[in-house]
Amino acid sequence: MKSIKTKITSGKSITIPGSKSVSHRMLICASMADGTSLIRNILKSDDINHTMSALSRMGADIQEQRNESINDESLNKGDHLNEDDSIQDGTIRVTGFSGRPKPCDDEIYLGNSGTSMRLLAGTAALGTTPYILTGDHRMQERPMGDLLNALIMAGADATSKSGNGTPPVIIKGGNLKHDNTIGGTITLDCSQSSQYLSAMLMMGAVLPEGLLVHLPGPTVSAPYVDLTIDIMRKFGVNAERMDDRTYRVAGKQTYRAGNFAVEPDLSNASYFWAAGAVTGHMVTVTDINKDSLQGDKRLLEIFRQMGCQIEYGANSIGVRGFPALTAVNGSTDSGHAQQSYAKGSISSHDNCLSSHGKCLNAVEVDMSDIPDVVPTLAVVAAFAKGTTKIVNIEHLREKECDRISVVVSQLRKIGVDASEGKDWLSVTGLYTDCNDTTGSHCVKGFADNKHLHDKQHNGSGGRIYHGAFIETFNDHRMAMAFSIAGLRVDGIEIENEGCVAKSFPNYWEKFDSLGV
Repeated sequence: MKSIKTKITSGKSITIPGSKSVSHRMLICASMADGTSLIRNILKSDDINHTMSALSRMGADIQEQRNESINDESLNKGDHLNEDDSIQDGTIRVTGFSGRPKPCDDEIYLGNSGTSMRLLAGTAALGTTPYILTGDHRMQERPMGDLLNALIMAGADATSKSGNGTPPVIIKGGNLKHDNTIGGTITLDCSQSSQYLSAMLMMGAVLPEGLLVHLPGPTVSAPYVDLTIDIMRKFGVNAERMDDRTYRVAGKQTYRAGNFAVEPDLSNASYFWAAGAVTGHMVTVTDINKDSLQGDKRLLEIFRQMGCQIEYGANSIGVRGFPALTAVNGSTDSGHAQQSYAKGSISSHDNCLSSHGKCLNAVEVDMSDIPDVVPTLAVVAAFAKGTTKIVNIEHLREKECDRISVVVSQLRKIGVDASEGKDWLSVTGLYTDCNDTTGSHCVKGFADNKHLHDKQHNGSGGRIYHGAFIETFNDHRMAMAFSIAGLRVDGIEIENEGCVAKSFPNYWEKFDSLGV
């Protein structure tokens, strides 16, 4: 259990590890290549270890580059990665299997890594012997029937052991020595996951006929498909989006090895930007490419619409929700001076800390393209004025947990007014003042100043926020998102805090550094 005690008292700069989405895709493309690639800043996480282990068992030689300079001689050095091994964030060497994965008789276990399961299903379809892909209990509940159907249309054998379209799945390709064995035109429903399309595009480049993919409706998380196409292009393979419902990849292409770098993960950056949004202190994430194709970059625009200040540096992006605080007379229980605003004003009719008449305001937003940051925005919305509604997110119910119901249930534990529907959730922030100035149930820091304290309470019903034991349901994004609530609400405790190892193993170290 992690008790959130961190307080941000000044602006902070944070570096974050490499992108999980980019790491998965680069590893697969490098494994499909016909030579040896070097990948820098690869993410160290449970999900990435599952992908590397699977690719190793399919015939890729994946080795860690341990404190070696990157040159031709160092290409022969490293340690082979097995399933139980982990790597340090840094450089790895991948010698590919030239689009022809080798046989593997044993089941390939992928934990609860949906990305690994879906993308590697496409890779497995290039083999000539069966592969059995399986995972933990939650993974065996997550659907992938539409992807299996697409693989069958392309000429592969793809079945679910249970018969209901969930893992374990058995996948076997055709005999690639013969032309037109697999490939051609397929129809693919991507209303549950864009990773189905990414899997088909990456494997389609190797097929004799390539693939023409028709979608019956728009794909969710479309920016991730653009990211896949961009990474394929870096490896010398071309795919294209002809329109919103048609994609094409030519066949008989060869993935080319090379030297690559994984950019920082913007999904994980979102938690630190959210910290700036709710505390009023500028929190900057460094080494960020503002032209990144990672879709979660759009959260910055949503924060801007809510009233946040977004600060772009040459290689950094920072977020601040309110003006910086300066000390005035008085003291707090922590020995720090009381806080008031250096600029802007605090109105007794606002719920938020305003800057030049502006404050953190609610939004209504379609987040079908950026589902991973829905929990982040939902927590921030609890500290905004009005009701935030997030729509077109039904596919969140099939993530590591049912992220709609879980986000709503855990917000309610804190005292937040949150609701849900089939494909939406809403969060109403506290927004009117009250007469209670005792500070006995204040959001963190509010009892120190009457004006700030007045903003914590909702005059309709006297609702207040309070500490709570947050259940994560073994979902890394629940743990990280609700840590942000702890910056403003005392008594937040995160159950199973170790689940962040799925995507950000040193998250708590980075999070705690906000208060240093």
